[in-house]
Amino acid sequence: MKEFKKYYIVPANPEDIYKALTTEITIRLWTGDIVEIDPKEDGEFSMWDGSIQGKFIQLEPYTKIVQQWYFGEQNVPSLVTIKLHEHKKGTSVEVKHTNIPDEDYDDIIDGWDNTYMSSLIEFYEED
Repeated sequence: MKEFKKYYIVPANPEDIYKALTTEITIRLWTGDIVEIDPKEDGEFSMWDGSIQGKFIQLEPYTKIVQQWYFGEQNVPSLVTIKLHEHKKGTSVEVKHTNIPDEDYDDIIDGWDNTYMSSLIEFYEED
């Protein structure tokens, strides 16, 4: 199992970013895809045509989101912690993803950088 941690700067305030990660209509806007989401603790979600599936473990409005991502029959949960910090250019989004299966690591990192976060950043840069 591997771990990933990175900071991304998104040109929007933490409240907007939190809503963009927990509100179905907003997620549809920045992903351009069908989304299923139940934004409450133990609520499940599916994004990117089912490529990302999981459930919410913890929600702290405007500051922190903890999710469990599903990877088949994996015994140890893969956890994603997203912390939102005010930044002079908007929000510093701290992403920490733990217990990534070794065989999925490169694809997951590429997804964070080139799909998930880049789509969110581009969505707010267009405003």
